[in-house]
This record gives sequence, C-alpha cells and structure tokens, in this order.
Amino acid sequence: MTRSKRETERKYDAPSADDTSWFPELTGVDGIAAVVERGIDELDAVYYDTDRLCLAGASATLRRRTGGADAGWHLKLPLSGDSREEVQAPLSDTVPDTLRDLVLSRSRGAELTPAVRIRSTRRTWHLVDSDSAVRAELTLDRVRAESLRGTSTLAAWTEMEVELAEDTDPGLLDQVDKTLHNNGVDRAGNPSKLARALDVTGLGAPRLPDARAQDVVPGSAGDDVLRYLDKQVRALVDLDPAVRRDRPDSVHKMRVACRRLRSTLRSYRSVLAREATDPIRDDLKWLGGELGAERDQEVLMERLGTRIAAEPPELVLGPVVARLKAWNVTNTAEARRRTLEALRSPRYLSLLDSLAALTERPPLRRKAARNPKKVIVKGILKEYDQLTERMAHALELSPGTERDTALHEARKSAKKTRYATEPARASLGKPAKRLGKRVKAVQKVLGDHQDSVVARDALRDLALAAHTVGEPGFTWGLLYGREQAVAADRERELPSLWADASRSRLRKALTR
Repeated sequence: MTRSKRETERKYDAPSADDTSWFPELTGVDGIAAVVERGIDELDAVYYDTDRLCLAGASATLRRRTGGADAGWHLKLPLSGDSREEVQAPLSDTVPDTLRDLVLSRSRGAELTPAVRIRSTRRTWHLVDSDSAVRAELTLDRVRAESLRGTSTLAAWTEMEVELAEDTDPGLLDQVDKTLHNNGVDRAGNPSKLARALDVTGLGAPRLPDARAQDVVPGSAGDDVLRYLDKQVRALVDLDPAVRRDRPDSVHKMRVACRRLRSTLRSYRSVLAREATDPIRDDLKWLGGELGAERDQEVLMERLGTRIAAEPPELVLGPVVARLKAWNVTNTAEARRRTLEALRSPRYLSLLDSLAALTERPPLRRKAARNPKKVIVKGILKEYDQLTERMAHALELSPGTERDTALHEARKSAKKTRYATEPARASLGKPAKRLGKRVKAVQKVLGDHQDSVVARDALRDLALAAHTVGEPGFTWGLLYGREQAVAADRERELPSLWADASRSRLRKALTR
C-alpha cells in the first residue's frame, strides 16, 4: 500500500543548528501569526540507487528512513518549480515492489543498492496563521552524510528547509524566501540532501548524459533534433510512474511522447542513421499501440457519455447509461491490462535502453553538422508533400467508408508534419510555429472526424447488444445520426482550413 503527497519546499544554508540567534523573525510575514516549535527528531535515511546513479541523475530519490512521524520508504519524483511528489510505502527490509516499478523508467531494471546514508538531527517549527492553521513547516537539520560505496567518506553540514502545508498559496514561499534573504540566509546550492551528499562524499554529482556534449556542432541541424529528442525521452521517462498509477491524462501524454519521438526519427533520417533509429521507431509504434487501447477507450467513453447527457431525458429510452457504463468497465479493464503488461515487458526495458543510447551516443550522419535551415526545412517539406497528396486524394472522394479511411491517413500525415516543425522552432522561429499551428487546425478537424467514425462503430455494437436482449435501440440510433452529422460538419470545414494551411507563403517563410 502506498500513498502520495505533493510537497513544495525550498532549502537554505544555515550557519548553525544549535545557536538560533541568527534565526530571522518570520511573524507577520504574509499572515504568519506565530512560529511554534514542535520538537526534535533523529532521522536515519539510506538512499538507494543504481551503480550509475540513474535515479539521482534524473532528479529522483529513493530512501528507507527511520525516525520521525513518517518512517518508511520514500520515493520523490520531480514536478515543476519547487514541487515534488513523494510516494510513501511502509517500512520493510527490501525495496517495495510498488516503488521498484515506479522507478523502472529511470533505473531501466538495474539493481537498486544502498549508496548514501544520511542522518539528521531535526528541529521543527510550524508557521501558523491567526486561526492556528499550519501554513508551512520550517526544519533545521544538522546533517551527517556517509558514502556506502567504496571508501567510506563522511561529511557534515547544517541546512534549513521551508515546506508549504497542503493547499497553501505558493506566494507564502516567496515572501518567506525574501525575508530569509534579507537576513543573510541564502538558498542552498544543491536541490536535495542527496545531491549535496553525493558531491561532498566523492561519489560525484550525477546528471543525465547530454547529447550536445558529444560531437554535435552547436546551432546545427543535429543540435536542434537532439535537443528535441532529449526533451521527449525525458517526458516519456517522467510520465511512466503516472501511467502506472493511472493518473489523469498520463496515458495520453505518454502516447504523444511516443508519437513525437517516432515522427522525429522518421522526418530527420538525414540527421540520424536509420539503421539505429528504425528499430526504435518499431518499438515506439508497438508501445503507442499498447497505450492506445486505454487512451482510445477514455476518449470514446467521454464522447459518448457527453452525447447522452446532452439529449433530452424523453429521448433516452431504456437502460442506456447502465449499458454504456458496463461496456466501459469491460473495455477499460482489458485496455488497462495491456498498458501495464507493456510497461512490465522486456521489450519496454529494451526500448528505454535504446532511447538512452540514442541521446547519449547519437548515431549522427554527416548532414547533422549542417545548417538547420537546409536540413530541417527539407524534412518538414517532405512530410508536408505527403500531407498534400493525401489531402488531395481524400477531398476528391465522395463521402463514405473510403473517404473516411483517406481522411484518417491525411490526419496521420498532418501530425507528422506538425511534429516535424517542433524541433525547427529553435532555429527557424515563427515560420515553423505558424506552419505547425495551421497544420494543427487541420489535424484537429480530421481528429474529430475520425473520433466520429470510431464512435459510430461503437454505437452500432452497443445497439446490436441492446437489441439482442430486447432493449430499445432508439437512443443508440439517434446518437449514431448525431455522429454522422458531426462528421459531415467536419468535412465541410476542412477545405477552408486546408486552404489556409497550404498557402505557399507559409512554406517559403521557412527558407528566408
């Protein structure tokens, strides 16, 4: 059993843990009515990581801590700004399987062993408002760190930490920070105790390998593409724990990261050798497909549920809502199983290794060193030309199944073209952004059209199931007709949107 919380905090260097005469006056800062001391705790934490310190290099920490009110296993994952998510599990002798799974995208299956032991004598104060509600917690730690690998090395320091209470306005942290700074208390140079311990005990400050530190010409086509790929790989790795815990929109975001990676490797084959990237593209296609079952079910359920809710009650005949819910439970369970099996599979671990190698040791081709305006523009226009062909073919067909299929293929080309413009924004700027925005508008309409096609297939199946047991089919047929009307509306919108996206000046601007 695990539980999680969001923590927002800042760390500061402190001159002393015993003599607090230097302690700034915080009463009156942004509604703080009193600073209440809560006592002293002795904390003992052992931090686990891989031999290469992959967790610390990805700004994650895993520790087993005794002492204090929250003894147990703590996994901290980075969020935006000063925030992190802390996932807690009960105290045990070995790393809990649930936490081992949550770090898998970072550890890539490598063994997790003790790296550093950190013991802290902690004094705690609560910053409370006039209603005695705790708005933040301030801790002062006398820290002793010890390396558990190789020669044992000891280090000691004192630090202070201010952590916001749940639902507290982040502005309080800024106000406290300002007061501390004005009183000579500065932010710590390291983001965490572990980072400082690794530094001062000689294990080394880890970091993710930087593709640009390789033989990549700054400002080149290779530089642009690798920067973008590195961002998407990090997105995929960071999203893994959220997908495993079924967090809202996480499957969708991870699937998008897969698509962006796959599309970029396709569009810029002139930059990265396809002998290395084609197998990665195959694995990304597989992963996107496994995630797609769950994501597609989410989209379809939301669409159908919204449609039913919008109908007047007198037009909803029979147990429509109950049937939809039962259908969703069955399909969601199967889709969820596929997602989790994919994330536990050897193929997924192999993909993570391949993506790490791609950014650490990129298989650069000769054109990678060239000006991005020559190389990247060519990649964008190649995808655009395929989009043009598919759009022309789709628009000349009469409405029906064949046209639906053609529009779906055009949608996939629109995505590839849009994704191809994204790595180009660093060097091409607004022209790449403008073209991507126009193509996105086309993609959006084509997406709604395809969702309507999928919804109609589902509605037909639901109607047949209802008919089999003697339930009224009226509402399912009504909804089917609504979706036909949506598809017709999108097809009418498409020509004008495509005309805007296909203006020659948008493409010419890329080469200026």
